[in-house]
Amino acid sequence: MKFLPTLGLAGCCLLLHACILAPGQHMKTGELNDKQSATGSRYQLIPITPKLIAMDRASATAPGIDPSLIAYRPDSYRIGPGDSLYITVWEHPELTSPAGSQQQTAANGRLVRPDGTLFYPYVGLLHASGLTVEELRVAITDRLTKYVEKPQVDISIVSYASQRVTLGGAFVKTDPQDITVTPLTLAQAVGTAGVNAQLADLSDVVLRRDGHEYHLDLDALSHAPQGAQDVYLKGGDSVYLPYNDRHEAYVLGEVLRPQAISFKTSDLSLTQALGRSGGLNQVSSSGKSVYVIRGVEDMEKAPASIYQLDNTSPSAYAVAAQFSVKPGDVIFVGPAGITRWNRLLSQLLPLSGLISNAANTQYDLDRDSQL
Repeated sequence: MKFLPTLGLAGCCLLLHACILAPGQHMKTGELNDKQSATGSRYQLIPITPKLIAMDRASATAPGIDPSLIAYRPDSYRIGPGDSLYITVWEHPELTSPAGSQQQTAANGRLVRPDGTLFYPYVGLLHASGLTVEELRVAITDRLTKYVEKPQVDISIVSYASQRVTLGGAFVKTDPQDITVTPLTLAQAVGTAGVNAQLADLSDVVLRRDGHEYHLDLDALSHAPQGAQDVYLKGGDSVYLPYNDRHEAYVLGEVLRPQAISFKTSDLSLTQALGRSGGLNQVSSSGKSVYVIRGVEDMEKAPASIYQLDNTSPSAYAVAAQFSVKPGDVIFVGPAGITRWNRLLSQLLPLSGLISNAANTQYDLDRDSQL
């Protein structure tokens, strides 16, 4: 029978120390310097304050575009292989429309061959690739002068096929887009292709040109003096719009819907991240335990940063709305004290049942031995 007082004393000790043993993560707000966790990881705990927001904004660099992209301005269109030309010689329909005037314009078009040459009656083979429309018009006029008195020649491009921009990634339409006599900008190309709003990541569009890659934040550039409308494309360019499936922040802990949040743009605030997760659980969350955990590549060289928001003040919502979340961040909302106590009880209750069963068994054995 001595076993029962011992068990009772152990149970009382557990209950008296419940607040200490209660499960949950605890951090001291004063840990602003480089610290080390129980696992050996280095970190620094930083309060999210208006001063921190001001410092981040002061150190942030404005979005920009590589000067070489802005400097490029397309020249007059150069004819190339695959282009189809409609050549008009006024007052000479037999030259203008050899297939008959009743045929469509495309049926009377002159195709530039793969080797860049073009055949025209009385002119013969003419190297057209690389010439502007005006240069080709002058060349044909000069050669026709031997056969036609004062020829009046006009040239228009029926279809374009020699210079194209390819598109890939999270566009709605990824068909190649032709470079024409009208210059094509990056904004026009993106608008024509259409953006998949659910899957696209506008913060890192990749433009490949002449063996180089240019990374552009189209979302941020939309508010800058120079944006996608100032970048002209040329034949051979490739535009890739990445998917956002690997560009995520993670919301865990005492929120209504813990989840991974994909970045569609470069601007995601802490308030937006918590809002997409349904907000804080009003029953189980702790207002002082909202953390944004931001790791580094090598924690032996630099500590990880853990930002803490004191959400007990209404002004904290204004601060959270200006704090930018970055890809890879982990947002953790800790439990309130009563929540940790309830979780401890839920872990102790099964244990108390085992203790009670053991005590009853011991009592029965003692009683049987006395009979």
